[in-house]
Amino acid sequence: MIDPNDRAVAVNKVTKIFDGHTVLNNLDFIIPKNKIVTILGFSGAGKSTLLKHILGLMLPTHGHIEVLGQDLTQLNKVQLREFRRNFGMLFQYAALFDSMTALENVMFPLKEFTKMTPEQMYDHASKLLISVDIQEVAFNKLPSELSGGMRKRVGLARALALHPHIMLYDEPTTGLDPITTKMVNELIVETQKNNLSRGMTSIIISHDVRATLQISDYVAFLDRGNIVEYLPAAEFAKSNNELVQEFINL
Repeated sequence: MIDPNDRAVAVNKVTKIFDGHTVLNNLDFIIPKNKIVTILGFSGAGKSTLLKHILGLMLPTHGHIEVLGQDLTQLNKVQLREFRRNFGMLFQYAALFDSMTALENVMFPLKEFTKMTPEQMYDHASKLLISVDIQEVAFNKLPSELSGGMRKRVGLARALALHPHIMLYDEPTTGLDPITTKMVNELIVETQKNNLSRGMTSIIISHDVRATLQISDYVAFLDRGNIVEYLPAAEFAKSNNELVQEFINL
């Protein structure tokens, strides 16, 4: 049972309607602090829409999203932009800036949001890259010169640059080979462990059932805008829900 007082995100009776079509339907659940929570579901289930609501990029038609104790529906655009510093985001394809080196990519949010000196930014970015196993020889390489796995690592280092309280992963292993997929999943777990003292929470949007059951603390299954199952990972694998079992056994 999740303690409601120990929550990173509270989704309170959230409904999102686009042009008369209900994409999220009265969602009501809690994502606890300091845990890895994965949201599974078929394509079109509403996973990306939910993620955008947690980020404050979309606001619900009805209901409220509370993140780190702040009701996002009560913030204006300037406040939302500032609040998003609490998030780190690893995009599906890393989404690095093509014209920037690995080091420059990691330094980018530091230039945008901090008053660090160039020397401080270099030092901080270098330590982040090394922490995700990117060695100095690759610091000045462009994304096109890096492997898919290395681009993911650089993307994660950039996402961690502002010490986020919540890390969001959007389909982090899509399109990767099995070895790189294993590396990315291990990196997610290691990142969570390394940030336990800060109470960091990791939220993953995924189709990868096998990895989800291995690395997650809790798993939610979203279907047509509804959470149809939300359990600790070990219990989720044994769910009696027919739709969940169908998804697991695909």
